Formats: sequence, structure tokens, C-alpha cells
Amino acid sequence: MSDVETGTVTTKVPARLDRLPWSRWHWMIVIGLGTVWILDGLEVTIVGNLSAQLAKPGSGIDITQAQVAGLAAALYVAGACAGALFFGWLTDRFGRKKLFLITLLVYLAATLMTAFSFSAWWFFLFRFMTGFGIGGEYAAINSAIDELIPSKHRGRIDIIINGSYWLGAAGGALLTVPLLNDLPVNIGWRVAFGLGVVLGLAILLVRRHVPESPRWLFIHGRGKEAEGIVDDVERQIGGDLPEPERSMTIHTRRSIGFLRIAHTMVALYPKRTVLGLSLFIGQAFLYNAITFGYAQILSTFFKIDTHTGYYFAVIAAGNFLGPLLLGHLFDTVGRVPMISATYIGSGVLLLGTAWLFNQGMLTAVTLTACWCVVLFVASAGASSAYLTVSEIFPMETRAMAIAFFFAIGTAAGGIAGPLVFSSLVESGVPGDTALAFSIGGLVMIVGGLVEVFLGVKAERRGLEDIAEPLSAAGARAAA
Repeated sequence: MSDVETGTVTTKVPARLDRLPWSRWHWMIVIGLGTVWILDGLEVTIVGNLSAQLAKPGSGIDITQAQVAGLAAALYVAGACAGALFFGWLTDRFGRKKLFLITLLVYLAATLMTAFSFSAWWFFLFRFMTGFGIGGEYAAINSAIDELIPSKHRGRIDIIINGSYWLGAAGGALLTVPLLNDLPVNIGWRVAFGLGVVLGLAILLVRRHVPESPRWLFIHGRGKEAEGIVDDVERQIGGDLPEPERSMTIHTRRSIGFLRIAHTMVALYPKRTVLGLSLFIGQAFLYNAITFGYAQILSTFFKIDTHTGYYFAVIAAGNFLGPLLLGHLFDTVGRVPMISATYIGSGVLLLGTAWLFNQGMLTAVTLTACWCVVLFVASAGASSAYLTVSEIFPMETRAMAIAFFFAIGTAAGGIAGPLVFSSLVESGVPGDTALAFSIGGLVMIVGGLVEVFLGVKAERRGLEDIAEPLSAAGARAAA
């Protein structure tokens, strides 16, 4: 039964995890869990690059480029939102490990079925189901990563992991070039989706060895298992480890009721809830103003439809370099100054790009260069949105909080965005596409301003210090 106490336990598990030095065990966590964003990047990029090819006669599907970039993209995001909420609730209830295995299997099955699409409705259905699996991954994976990575490394690692989406994006962009040009029109795009399945199976093999979150275990009355996992990790690392300084007493529960979760987010942490929504909506609008429709923009305005992968690989490289080179600053300079700077800065840069585009001053190459600069800055900020919402809410609600903000923010920008932006691009009027860029840039700037006033200083702090567990003895309400 939800929200019923099953006992009390005093533990040093969080402090023991946070004082661990970086090790091979942590790399296993990063590879087993973090590499899923490569899959997401591969998925989205493949579809974006294939939009013109899928619309050609003989592709095997009667579908238009606008439907691929608009409706199919919106259904993928809608599936991700639904999957995040559904699997996020299950992740907090049944554990991180069960769900990050299930969600990956859902993704693999749906991607495989997409490769066998024979009509538009089948393609739309399994784009939704692929998103459903990926959405569940966001909730299960981000919560597990933050609970297993030491606090002094958490910001940088989390941001780089979320930024690794763009490694998949670059790979997907480059792979589509030979697949589109060297294979028959009805074969190349199917092979592209099949490659995502192969990569997913490799990740599944590594992920089997990732343990359950000890933090989740002790809160749910499984303290001995939690202690055993940490004991095993300490034996693997070896050496003289400092004695953990802090212990905490927890009233264990089998599960937390949904109403308690909702009350925590809205009543106990209203400012943090506004912050999370602002960050997610901002980055969703900026990215959907560019990435979902970039191939359509190149095709419509510059007549480029078979080599778009080269252009997107450049954009993806900028996106990955942002978190890679700026990520450590979120732990040193701090969360608030870095998040606000990346959000406001990228928004201003996109407004500048919109003006140049509307004036007819950009070519396909220079427009791509502008996108690369914008997204170098924006990518670190967007990755920090996931980091923020996974840090600033109590342990018991972490996966559901990630799911909630991902779903609401992404639905606002990721469903409305592709539908509105693809229509603006399809008109062929430069001013309409500039308007799409301007909308994305302005919403991103608003997110940065909210961070200035409501941001949380979470750098190098334990998760339990940032947001005390609901089950902690003497837990108090917070703003």
C-alpha cells in the first residue's frame, strides 16, 4: 500500500557514495546508462535526414516531407512525453534497474518495427512507440545516474552524458549520406533504423551489469541490499577511503503515493517547479526551431536534399563540444551563473541568426555555421535542465519529477514546435522561417531569466542536502 511506513533505518549510504573517487566502476555506469542518449540522437537525426528521401516515389511509404518533419516528429515527442510519465512513475515505485532495462527493450522493438514500415500509419505508430521507450529512458536513466555518481563530479558528468545525444546525432547524420546515395530509395532508410537496433543491443549487454540505486533501495526498506552494493563497489575501488561523515535516518516505505509526489512538487517546492518548467520549455522551443526542421530548411531554401547529413554533422559536433568544454564550469563557477548565461546567450545568438536569414545574407554553409555557434552554447544549457530537475527534488520523487518536466516542457515545445515550425518553413518565405527562429530564441531567453531569480546553488552538494528525502526523520517543508 502506498505511503505506508515499513520501518526505520539509519544509513551512511549517500555519504559513502559521494566520497568515492572516480573509478572503472563509474565508467561502467556512464557507458551502460549514459550511452542511451546516443541512441536518441541517432533516432531523431536519422528521421530528419531521411525526410526528403522518404517522400520520394518508390520509398515504400506514401508520405510527404512535411508529414515526416511535422506529424511524425510530433508523434515521436508525444510518445516520449507519455513514456516519461508512465515509466517515471514506475521507476520511483519499482526501482531504476527494472525500468531502464524495460524501456530499452521497448525502444529496440519499436525501432525494429519502424524499419519494416509499409505505410504512413505504421510509420507514425512506431515513431510514437519509439518515443514512448525513449521518454521512459530519460526518467529512469537520469535518476539512476545522479544517484550513483559522486557529488563533486555530478554536474560535469550529467551534462556531458546528456550532451552525448549529439554523438549519436553526428553518427546518424554521417551514416545517412552513404545510405541515401549508395542504396536503393526503398532500402537505405530501413537499414538506417536497423543500425539503431544493433547499437541498442550492445548497450543492453553492458546495462545488465549496472546495479540498482542503493539510495532507492534503502528508502524502500531494502537496506541490506543497499549496503551490499556499496560494500562491493568499495572493494572494487580499493585503497584507503575516508570515513563518511554523515548518516541519516529514514522511515522506509514500499512506495510513495502519486498525490504525495504531486503535493511535494507543487506545494513544497513551487519555485523549483516553475524553474524546471521554464528550463525545459525554453530548450525545447529553441531546439525544435532548428533541429526538427533543419533538413526541410536546407531543402526548401537551398535545394539540398541528399547530403544534409554533412551539414548536420557539423551542427552536432558543436552541440557535443559545448557540454564537453563547458561542463566542468557548472561544478566550479556554479549552476546559476552558467545556466543563465548559456540560456540567455544562445537565445540572443539565435535572434541574430534569424535577422541574418531574413536579410538573405546566409548560404547553406554560413547558416550551418550560425547554428553550430548557437547550439554550442545552448547544448550545455539544455543538458543542465535535466541535471537541475534531477537534483532539486526529493529522492522519492526524482524520476517522476524528471518525467513531469520533460513531458510538460517537451510537449509545449516538442509537439507544438514541429507542427508550427514545419508549416512556417514549408511556406518558402524567409520571414516565416526567421519567425520560427525568433520564437525559439525568445522562449530560451525567458528560461535564462527565470534561472537568474529562481536558480538553486546545487554544485558539489549531496543530493540529500539539496532536497531532503520525504522519508527522512524530521523532514521539513521547503520552498
